[in-house]
Amino acid sequence: MHKLKLLLAGTVAALALSGAAAHAARGTDGDLKILFWQAVSTMNPYLSGGTKEVFASSIVIEPLARTDEKGELVPFLAAEIPTIDNGGLAKDLLSLTWKLKPDVKWSDGTPFTAEDVIFTWKYCTAPDGGCAQAAQYEGVKNVEAVDPHTVKITFTEPKPYPYSAFVGGQSPIIQAAQFKDCVGAKAPGCTSANFGPIGTGPFVVKDFKPNDVITFAANANYRDPAKPAFASITLKGGGDAASAARAVLETGEYDYAWNTMVEPEVLQTMLAAGKGRLESAFGTNVERINLNHFNADPSLGDKRSTADAGPHPSLKDPAVRRALSLAIDRDIIVEAGYGAAGKATCNIVPAPAAVASTKNDEWCLKQDIAGANKLLDDAGWVKGADGIRAKDGVKLSYLYSTSTNSVRQATQELVKAMWAEIGVGAELRNASAAVFFGGDPASPDTFQKFYADVEMYTNNFDGTDPEKYLAEWLCDKVPGPANGWQGQNIPRYCNPAYDKLVGELSKTADVEKRNALSKQLNDMLTEEGAHIALVHRGDLSAFAVTLEGVKMNSWDSQLWNLADWYRKK
Repeated sequence: MHKLKLLLAGTVAALALSGAAAHAARGTDGDLKILFWQAVSTMNPYLSGGTKEVFASSIVIEPLARTDEKGELVPFLAAEIPTIDNGGLAKDLLSLTWKLKPDVKWSDGTPFTAEDVIFTWKYCTAPDGGCAQAAQYEGVKNVEAVDPHTVKITFTEPKPYPYSAFVGGQSPIIQAAQFKDCVGAKAPGCTSANFGPIGTGPFVVKDFKPNDVITFAANANYRDPAKPAFASITLKGGGDAASAARAVLETGEYDYAWNTMVEPEVLQTMLAAGKGRLESAFGTNVERINLNHFNADPSLGDKRSTADAGPHPSLKDPAVRRALSLAIDRDIIVEAGYGAAGKATCNIVPAPAAVASTKNDEWCLKQDIAGANKLLDDAGWVKGADGIRAKDGVKLSYLYSTSTNSVRQATQELVKAMWAEIGVGAELRNASAAVFFGGDPASPDTFQKFYADVEMYTNNFDGTDPEKYLAEWLCDKVPGPANGWQGQNIPRYCNPAYDKLVGELSKTADVEKRNALSKQLNDMLTEEGAHIALVHRGDLSAFAVTLEGVKMNSWDSQLWNLADWYRKK
């Protein structure tokens, strides 16, 4: 593990040296081979909240601005970041005006204009659209064109942090002409557009095979005539994290493998081949166990995990939710599965430092089996002959779901053993990542459907301000049939006091007060058991030693500066 830490620590120095060389002219570096062991199901991030879809689509479609590797906002399709000083942000915080870069073209050669920005807002906020990124547009009253290259956003009330809509990989601009007949309930049926969006990014989709392979070609109309250096990209999906890491680090078959969540000792062995390197950066990724606040009993049929099912028969008890967290030894989970790329946490908002709370660390960070058992004893949950606690005919035995991955399956086994020490049973289940994170409203195995009692995965937020992320736990963000199972409130947590505090955050301009409110909201989610935060995960991916220009970024898509990648000669 010490060796792995040294390798990760050396990344910054290596990048500083590699940045000195200029990359080749457009299309002269051949094919870039990318491996996503979680296969991509759509190129439309508005129809899937999965990170793999957000990252893959960022190859083609772009936002007005992104957050760079330093956590700073940088313009992409916009000419500058609007502020009060430059007149882009109104002093009353009720409007934000973006100036677009002139002469940007879509990959089909047509001009990119303010109308495309307006359409994107209408697309995601349309009734019955099931937009997976609706939280990005919270509080937006209107989007209008001042002129073809100026867009004005008006908010329903003062917006102290206005950089959500059209910012980051989760909120890119889509072409109005291509998606005009795909609004509302028609959105999922627009297969051609969803699989091959016309974009302004450095590459275009040539062929899309869902949950398999995507091929891209350099965008001939990209705004920088010298970029991208690669002529094409082959993005292969499927497999597992270990095989993806091996294909870069050991065999050299691929140039980049995303999300190499593999046991540290296995990675060290692969690195010895000398064909690749690991790069890591800590942003806001948190591996968590969501606790289903709705009844997930299969006998309920289509009502399961919806409001019609009623509250969960045992997880509605706060003592049970607290005991499940107390029983977990997060340090063991980090050591076994993450090494230098993980830190134990109880926070769903672990970074940046200004908003990272320590309030719950004393009771939460260290395992307390005795305390967990006492909580359950006092709450009347009694162990039966099988060692499983029960009360009023309800057993503390849970279906525990996650995606297929060796680290996650090992974590499931560890948690199951820890819960057994307090009289809680667990049936373990896993589904292919392509299905689990796929967002198919017809599938019973997606994380949004949550047809289990508890489920585990990682999620994060773009940028450094958590307001829009914390808004995902609002009562009206619960996934269900009415929104095509695309709501972001996966645990089905609902607390009017929480909703009110999110509203207060949205109106607060003072930075210190915003930070305090963010911490308070984070603490509510932890204390009330919306979920059990486990590991603050560093983004860990594998890159070929010949690949240069990479700026590892945990605040946005890892492919955010793909136009600058090139092959070292």
